[in-house]
Amino acid sequence: MRNTRWLVRASCSGFVPALMVAVGIILCPTAATKGQDEASLARGDEPSKELPMPGEVFRVEGQTAFLILPEGPKATDAMPWVWYAPTLPGLPGTEERWMFERFLKAGIAVAGIDVGESFGSPEGRARYTSFYETLVQKRGLSPRPCLVARSRGGLMLYNWAVEHPESVACIAGIYPVCDLRSYPGLDRAAIAYGMTPEELAERLPMHNPVDRVEALAKAGVPIFHLHGDADTVVPIEANSAALAQRYREFGGEMTLRVVEGGGHTMWHGWFQSPELVEFVIAHAPATSE
Repeated sequence: MRNTRWLVRASCSGFVPALMVAVGIILCPTAATKGQDEASLARGDEPSKELPMPGEVFRVEGQTAFLILPEGPKATDAMPWVWYAPTLPGLPGTEERWMFERFLKAGIAVAGIDVGESFGSPEGRARYTSFYETLVQKRGLSPRPCLVARSRGGLMLYNWAVEHPESVACIAGIYPVCDLRSYPGLDRAAIAYGMTPEELAERLPMHNPVDRVEALAKAGVPIFHLHGDADTVVPIEANSAALAQRYREFGGEMTLRVVEGGGHTMWHGWFQSPELVEFVIAHAPATSE
């Protein structure tokens, strides 16, 4: 495959203060939401989640999920949709509003489910399947969503996608994690996987996105990533670049836009990329499919 690496110059102004925000969001472990959601469900509480724009909040197997529909039509006739991850407490936030607005204007719904700090574990993948079935079978959305993975959302969405390649229209990533060894590291990830770090290391080819992309390549799933070459939290070499190389080896089509000087930050350019938005819209299945 040609042209898998493109250099995009980006101003680093605003990166340092934004990084301070990003550290609080990305590095500090969030309390697992599974227990919280189950306790709330037992009390009969209505699910709640603050979204960057009006949408429906509901539960799937006790987990908090959301669905934002375009104005006008109902979610019928296989409406295309973006599946966004991660959707931990506080996510998605106002940073995602710009691209969400453009998806909605194009007639594409936006949805997600909070499965806690699953890091793409089998349990998290099973909950993802329940969420997918709910939106497709009960809500009438397209059976082929466009996946948009930010940061550790890469572990969650890729590990689901490689097991359901026929159910994926495309994948777009914003500095996505593609290798458990890179982030969060096997010691932390092993807890979510219910294994020891040694056990997870032995079974890594069964759980590591960068090692599992062959099925996506064979299914012809197009991929687009934005990643900075100064990212020290999720280094590009071990993640997007490594995945691009593997995808190319299997004959897959992937575009990797490298932002010079870009780190793991809340810089607006990550979330206001016309090219990423256009990529998703171009590959969203038509309503009639």
